[in-house]
Parts: sequence; structure tokens; C-alpha cells
Amino acid sequence: MGLNAAPTGERVHIGFFGRRNAGKSSLVNAVTDQEISVVSDTKGTTTDPVNKSMELLPLGPVVIIDTPGFDDEGALGEKRVQRAKRVLNRTDIAVLVADAVSGMGEADRELVRLFEEKEIPYVVVFNKADLIGKIPCKGAENAEPGREPLYVSALTGAGIHALKERLAGMGQTGSRHTPLVEDLVSPSEIVLLVIPIDKAAPRGRLILPQQMTIRGILDADGIPVCVKQDRLKEVLERFGDDPAGRPGLVITDSQVFEEVAAAVPQSIPLTSFSILMARYKGFLNAALEGVKQIDALTDGDTVLISEGCTHHRQCGDIGTAKLPAWIQKRTGKKIRFETSSGTGFPEDLGKYKMVIHCGGCMLNEREMRFRMKCAADQGVPFTNYGTAIAHMKGILDRSTAIVRK
Repeated sequence: MGLNAAPTGERVHIGFFGRRNAGKSSLVNAVTDQEISVVSDTKGTTTDPVNKSMELLPLGPVVIIDTPGFDDEGALGEKRVQRAKRVLNRTDIAVLVADAVSGMGEADRELVRLFEEKEIPYVVVFNKADLIGKIPCKGAENAEPGREPLYVSALTGAGIHALKERLAGMGQTGSRHTPLVEDLVSPSEIVLLVIPIDKAAPRGRLILPQQMTIRGILDADGIPVCVKQDRLKEVLERFGDDPAGRPGLVITDSQVFEEVAAAVPQSIPLTSFSILMARYKGFLNAALEGVKQIDALTDGDTVLISEGCTHHRQCGDIGTAKLPAWIQKRTGKKIRFETSSGTGFPEDLGKYKMVIHCGGCMLNEREMRFRMKCAADQGVPFTNYGTAIAHMKGILDRSTAIVRK
């Protein structure tokens, strides 16, 4: 993905589901006008979900996901079906691809049930319409106006434009309402961003939450000023004591929360990139409630530390080294820690006393809400890195005051 491309977590995720040989892959290729998926007459050609980030006009930046057949069989087939089910957890819009010749099958009806259970907007598409004599008139399926099944042909291109227009309308109705930082910044207000540059920082670039925050400040006509933590006091002194010329907000990387909090006057609001991401992704309230569990941990408890991205773990990594060390110090207990990354979030959380998640910048809002709901349904407290660190450093109230107004 280029520097100007929309991040994966900010794209509308469109999943194509259905039985084997319904033409899912052919339809994906037709909708995207690209050879994204391998097409074959052999059942079960798509064995793993295929993801493609792209611009899909008139909708905009999307992730298209082609999934294995939902009626796959055998031990290996069952694993493929489970992978298809996991895709539902990050699907903003579902496309059920049914065979126009054979009609809806039991697997198709099961998918509809899952869409509705998970409250995923969906459209039913009958592919291979070129093989049937007459397309049923609108209303024949007793669907609400605007939700009638579409009849298309991936082979001839018939109905593809109508499908893209339907997807565009569905994507616009699911737009986000919570801003990242724009509502916290006034025009011409200086916002000081504390960004550690250490061996874990990616060379030549900033991490995604930092990039997104800078863009959000600029969109609000604010003035972002970036500084490393070892230059923070010097920069604050340069601003002087005049409140009119000082930063209106300081946003820091959570790893240096304690150091930054000590340097920034109490009169200046303070928060972190991770806390802003929790609000943006819709789970800040859960994180604030779940963080209390840290002080209830006892010897032998297991904590899951989960990240939405995958990266090479380095010495001093926040998820595998710093957070466990801070928790052990805070509790004085012998805690067990397990980690997950990427899409490998375990749906069965029964063995864990709590989940501490990253900010989720690489995951879309739907998947973050799914993970939070998994924990809530199983009675497992759920929080995130920034909230946990602020709590353990004794600055949670201060660092969340501005986002709880």
C-alpha cells in the first residue's frame, strides 16, 4: 500500500459468500474488473480468503474479500468453512452469491441467518442469470424496496453496474460518526504530538495512528507540532507561560505516558494515540471498565495481549515485554501471558481473566466491536494498551478527561 492509500482499517470491507461453484470468484473479478481470484469449474478452487485493497467506484476505497465455498465438505472443507465464517467478523457489507439456475440452497439460507444475527448489511445476488430464460420481476421475492435480489452474469457483465451502485449506497449508510481527534481541536490551536523514535520505530515513517492523528488535526485547521520525548521539556519552555501561545492539547505514545505526564503542566489536556483509537473504534467505554480487572488479577491468571497487525517482535516489544513487566510490577502476582496477532484472535476466551488489545488501527471498526463483544459475551474484561498503561501509571482520569466530555 502506498503512502497516499487509505489504510486497511479505514476501508469498507465487502465479503463475497456462497456455495462452491456459485461463481463468487468470477463475480469478484467482474465487479473489480481485475483477475483477483482464480476461476475454475472445479469445486472448491478458492481454499483461503483472498483480500484485495482497491478503489471501487462509486464507493471509494474498499477491501474485497473472496471466500471459500460455505458448503465445502470433509475435514479440510470444514476448516475452509470456518475461515469463511471468520471473515464475517470484519465484513461491513456481505454479498451472498447464489446460483440463478439452482436457486437458494441450505448453505445460502444459513449465511443469511448469520448476516442477520451479526447485523451485517447484505445483498443477495443470483449469478449466471444468462443461463435462465426469464429473470423474475421485482417484488417476486417479497423483499423490501431497494433490497430485492439482483440477477447478474459475471460472464456477460449484465447487472454488474447495478450491483456496484447497490454496494455504494450500502457503504454510505454505514459511514462512521465518531471522529478521531477533529472534534477536540479548535482552528489555529497547537497540538503537541510526542513521538518516541527508538529501534522499534519503523525507519523512515510514522506508525499509522500518528499519521491519522496528524491528518485529523490538519482537517480541523489545527497546528500539529511533533517532538521526541527527550525534547519535550525544551519545546514546552519555548512556548512560554502565556496560555494563548501554549499547546491546547498534548497527545503522546502510551509507552512514554508517565514521562510525558510529569513534564506537561496539569493545565494542558493530555491523552494518547491509543486512547484516541479506542474512542474512534467504538470501545473506549469497554476499555475504561475492563481496565479495572488488572488490580483483581491473582497468581496463575492468564491474560491475552492481542494485536491487530503482524510484525517482527523485537527486544523490548510493548506487547510481549513492556506490558507484561508493568502488569507484574503493578500486581505483584505471577501472571501468565499469551499473545495473538493479525486475524488470529481466539473466539473462545474462557481461559483468560482479561484481554488487553492494541488500538486496532489495522482493523476495521466492525472487527474491533466483534472482539469486544466476544469478550463481553463471555464475561471477560476487555481494555487496550493506552488505557491499561494510563491506569498503571496513575494518570487514567487525566488522560481520558478530554474524550469523556
